[in-house]
Amino acid sequence: MSGPLYVPVLPTKPHAAGAFRGLWPDVRAAIRPLWNLPPLPGVTPEALATVVGTYVDPVSAVSRHGGWIDAPFGEDAQTAALAEALSVYCELGRMRPVTGPERTEAQQAAAVETARRSLRGLGVRVRVTGEWDGGRLGEAVRGLLAGTGPEVAVDLLLDMGAVLDDRPDAGKEALRALDALMPLAVWRSATLLGGGFPRVSADMLDEGPHDESRAEWRMWHEVRATGRAYAPLLGYGDYGVQPPSALAQAPAPGRKGGPPWGVLRYTTDSSYVIVRTLTRGPDRIAVNRAAARRITELPEFRGARAGQGEEWLSDCANGPLSVSEGVGGPTEWLRAGNLQHMTHVVRSLPGG
Repeated sequence: MSGPLYVPVLPTKPHAAGAFRGLWPDVRAAIRPLWNLPPLPGVTPEALATVVGTYVDPVSAVSRHGGWIDAPFGEDAQTAALAEALSVYCELGRMRPVTGPERTEAQQAAAVETARRSLRGLGVRVRVTGEWDGGRLGEAVRGLLAGTGPEVAVDLLLDMGAVLDDRPDAGKEALRALDALMPLAVWRSATLLGGGFPRVSADMLDEGPHDESRAEWRMWHEVRATGRAYAPLLGYGDYGVQPPSALAQAPAPGRKGGPPWGVLRYTTDSSYVIVRTLTRGPDRIAVNRAAARRITELPEFRGARAGQGEEWLSDCANGPLSVSEGVGGPTEWLRAGNLQHMTHVVRSLPGG
């Protein structure tokens, strides 16, 4: 069993595609993203191919080393059209289809058929957002695998959802799930996914920068330290610098405005550092450059040459107060956050 070094769970949105495109080539080569389409409520099957293309074309173009493409929020009436639209990126591109034990039989069958035609394999995404339910999920995975056949290579994507400090037993539940799932197939790869970035609120930052521990990072290390035969080969995955719930946000193309504040994000070995910024107002330039300086002055800051995210933060911190260029906005802050995070994760993993 072998697999990618790092599997980030990313939305098919411009900031994520831009961050992935901007990574240094050696970092990008170690990553196989699990791209997620957003919910597309009310989009008719006839219009889905066009809509899907606007989201997937950019991420497919930057995923030259492969990855997975998933539509976890697809409506039942959209199943056939989604499968047909996504199959193009699997058969002609380098993406792999995804299914899971809680998907409908129609979605499972369509994903398996796409995997057969594309010859790239199938991602089996098993969600465990609480306690492991072996009687239900274990049997469901067994049934799903029975329909794939030996000619389809399968990758296990064990998705623990949000893994924060309020889930101290996440490592134990992941271990229970893996002990049950690993014997069910000759997995081409197995990856443990979890989202450790918190949902940020304005009051969280009232007293200055906020630190949140990387509970998903601890969970992965906890499982790896158990001595299980599969543990040394278990891949690592996370949700980047957004909480898992961000993936479920439906597009709102006509929406304007937004909160007057945002955040800069920085990943250290053990925590996420979050600093408030402003999206508008007369103090925006000064506040945002000061926010960047709070990060660049951290003892854990890796220096402007560590990656493109650090370079952007350094440029922002040292820019003039008379010029707004370079202080960014929500999209740029997300892009810089993911750039530094993905680079740091790859450099932190064995073999990175």
